[in-house]
Amino acid sequence: MALLEIKGVNKRFGGLQALNDAYLMVPKGLIVGLIGPNGAGKTSFFNVMTGLYPADSGVFKLNGQIYNPSAVDEVLKAGIARTFQNIRLFKEMTVLENVMVGRHVRTSAGLFRTIFKTSSQIKEEKQIVDDAMRLLAYVGIENEAHQVSKNLSYGSQRRLEIARALATEPLLLALDEPAAGMNQTEKRELQQLLQKICEDGTTILMIEHDVRLVMGICSEITVLDEGRVIAQGSPEMVRKDPAVIEAYLGLAHNG
Repeated sequence: MALLEIKGVNKRFGGLQALNDAYLMVPKGLIVGLIGPNGAGKTSFFNVMTGLYPADSGVFKLNGQIYNPSAVDEVLKAGIARTFQNIRLFKEMTVLENVMVGRHVRTSAGLFRTIFKTSSQIKEEKQIVDDAMRLLAYVGIENEAHQVSKNLSYGSQRRLEIARALATEPLLLALDEPAAGMNQTEKRELQQLLQKICEDGTTILMIEHDVRLVMGICSEITVLDEGRVIAQGSPEMVRKDPAVIEAYLGLAHNG
């Protein structure tokens, strides 16, 4: 069953047609890759899908229900959480506080009301802290919970972004270049973490330039080129697709 189904997406920026009748299908319970050469439209697709940019046209379904990606907070409430190629943490907050911010999306109190600590919210606030600590342990950085987030290593900041996204209890975790800037050891550890997240019930969609990583972790891959989908299928199918090889030179020999 498709968890995410997107059809007929068009997006123009002035004279540039960034997305041209693009589509995407993400089956529930899998890790799916979205790849393509530089300028193919991958991040534009993510930005439209998650409410950063309005689509000129398109139909968006999540878990069988139409959703309207008109605002980031509405998409988040619908069940899609994302990370960014350029890490976007609250750098002056602690690691724990960053995850607590994500957790407040799914609580009744809300972040700013909770600051006042009314008696009816104290129990919920304790639960938020407990949930945040559990997620930090899940991604392997619980020992850094009280560090200011800007002081974390690059790899730990990536893990913190994932923990904060998971705190919103997403149906779909959308990752934009999660392995960017990582060495091979960090990439292997990331692959293990993403496989664990998927096995524990969260579907993942990822943009990634490291084709070897994509081929090793994804069950399905969609390939964009110049805003159009040119291939969709298993890694084996995509690797051998002539259109993909032509657009993405070297793909057939990586992975």
